[in-house]
Amino acid sequence: MNVNMLYIIGGDGTMKAASAIQEEIARRRLHIAVVGIPKTIDNDINFVPKSFGFDTAVDVATTALRCAHTEAIGAPYGVGLVKLMGRESGFIAASSTLSLNVVNFVLVPESPFKLEGEGGLLPALEKRLLERSHAVIVAAEGAGQDLLTASGKTDASGNLVLGDIGSFLQKAIKNYFAAKDMNVTVKYIDPSYIVRSMPANTNDRVYCGQLGRNAVHAAMAGKTNMVVARMQDRFVHLPLQLVTRRRRKIDITSNYWRSVIATTGQKLS
Repeated sequence: MNVNMLYIIGGDGTMKAASAIQEEIARRRLHIAVVGIPKTIDNDINFVPKSFGFDTAVDVATTALRCAHTEAIGAPYGVGLVKLMGRESGFIAASSTLSLNVVNFVLVPESPFKLEGEGGLLPALEKRLLERSHAVIVAAEGAGQDLLTASGKTDASGNLVLGDIGSFLQKAIKNYFAAKDMNVTVKYIDPSYIVRSMPANTNDRVYCGQLGRNAVHAAMAGKTNMVVARMQDRFVHLPLQLVTRRRRKIDITSNYWRSVIATTGQKLS
């Protein structure tokens, strides 16, 4: 097809495909530049501090959290439960929690939790409701998978099919408080595909343009087998082998995660 510059735009799976294409190009001794552009709302590309789409996702997710809070305070013992995207990385849940100080519990794949007993979610929720009469819970889609029955199935991309943590928590909360004779109102919101389908916001539009220009400059200069990314306000070239080594996840010992916990005040184990 006479292609000599190939720009591949996407997330972790897309970059693995780009790496495989690059290996085949090298095997055939062809002169084709392969340049990756990070685009995923999950923000889970290794060594890329922020991917295109993440800012927009957090903006839209924040709106869902505000709605959940409004629903929660509208009824005695009201619980707003929101499920957000994040298969293995809970960045959308964590950052939207930081952006709007109304979340009481945030559940992410990187931080396991239990439902009952000391340090469990349900007793902590009960304490919160008795003290303040409402609560907001945010769960990334990959959180608490150890509490669900694994299907063992995979999707078209080879990813394990996740259990529905949102519906599971909704049912668990209702059953727990029904046994205690507490009339709890749970409003469950799943804005997942609204979050990923919204037009890019201003920050993402600017960032996308910068990534595109830097990707073209790199290919025109003869660079290949790389991903363009912004690190500390500088645009750099990262090897595809580096960004595909593993998924980027929240470091639960970091200041970022400690800020999330300080915002929610949750004490789960």
